[in-house]
Amino acid sequence: MFAYILRRLALIPLTLFGIIALNFAIVQMAPGGPVERALAQIKGMTLDASGSLSSGGDMARSTTSNTGLYRGAQGLDPAFVKEIEKQFGFDKPPLERFMLMVRNYLSFDLGQSFYRTIDVGDLIVEKMPVSISIGLWSTLIIYLISIPLGIAKAVRDGSRFDVGTSYIVVIGYAVPSFMFAIMLIVVFAGGSYLNWFPLRGLTSDNWASLSMWGKVTDYLWHLILPVTAMTIGGFASLTMLTKNCFLDEINKQYVLTAKAKGLTRNQVLYGHVFRNAMLLVIAGFPATLVATLFSGSLLIEVIFSLDGLGLLGYQAILDRDYPVVFGTLYLFSLIGLVLNLISDLTYHMVDPRIDFEARAA
Repeated sequence: MFAYILRRLALIPLTLFGIIALNFAIVQMAPGGPVERALAQIKGMTLDASGSLSSGGDMARSTTSNTGLYRGAQGLDPAFVKEIEKQFGFDKPPLERFMLMVRNYLSFDLGQSFYRTIDVGDLIVEKMPVSISIGLWSTLIIYLISIPLGIAKAVRDGSRFDVGTSYIVVIGYAVPSFMFAIMLIVVFAGGSYLNWFPLRGLTSDNWASLSMWGKVTDYLWHLILPVTAMTIGGFASLTMLTKNCFLDEINKQYVLTAKAKGLTRNQVLYGHVFRNAMLLVIAGFPATLVATLFSGSLLIEVIFSLDGLGLLGYQAILDRDYPVVFGTLYLFSLIGLVLNLISDLTYHMVDPRIDFEARAA
């Protein structure tokens, strides 16, 4: 197992390099970079998400500049355009910029945001509590729902209850969480029917003046809709994993032996089957948390205007704030790779029969 850990650790830098290199190359081909955005703002034009310029005048129809590089630079002094390039670091060729970024990332220097006077690392730390809060609550509730439901489906395998709940599980698996979020907003947040819950943020405007109990209830009140959307969109896989783990254990010989000794169903289920079947479910907690934090919460934060990492990354892409885009990508990828390794090790610790080293060989 030690050799497997060393191989996985050695692959992490290579994987990170590949992820960053691929995304850097894609960004170079995308229209509307930070220099072009700055030039458009100087000339009173706007740059939409696709990189197209728009304005009320004829100037918006200019698609080439006198430098031949940037749309919207027509009529500007080339020396001024060069100064803007230097300001954003685009006076260097792409390969040199990429190697400089990689060298800085080795020392965890994520650079500074183009449009905010703050380091990217500090910005991520500032936004992280919101995403962690949503991710932890969602993961906790997903486990609290999925484990009892999976056990109930396993002991009633093939019954009407099992078939009926399977429809719910299929819907939860097929429909993405952001669709549930939109439905919840329409129904419960003043969209078309009820106005029971707030639409934006994690706290009210008067949160600072509330009592301690008022702050707690206000925080939970704001959490209900986003956490509900993420829970509905994420419980299906864990429910089926729990059911299959219990079915696998229930059909083993030691269960038949325990029943033959006169033990009740609950004694067999919770005294013998439960601790064996739950090993893989509990070991999968790191992977579930990673998926919830770094992928599931992205659109949820955007939809509910939650000032977390998902909204930060989305806004950085719109603003062409490349240091924030690549800094969050680097950090998320590194955390994800490390937690995936921890997840594999946890699987092996709870069940030594799972030998990743033997599979790799």
